[in-house]
Amino acid sequence: MQATAYTYDPETRCGSVLLDDGTPVPFDAEAFDAGGLRLLRPGQRVRIELADAAEGRTGGPGRRRVTLVTLQTF
Repeated sequence: MQATAYTYDPETRCGSVLLDDGTPVPFDAEAFDAGGLRLLRPGQRVRIELADAAEGRTGGPGRRRVTLVTLQTF
């Protein structure tokens, strides 16, 4: 799935992306590290993988969370 980088904090390696419908979805350091990136700038087009958030995780049950964020390649 594609999205646009919206926020990113290089100290925590957490941030959020915007889906094409404008829905913001947060990502944690684990998802950022899974993509092998070193830096992310707002506005960059990215490829993401989503999963349902488990209970006790950010977003609560039934909410989506990003499990991988990496640069979109064509």
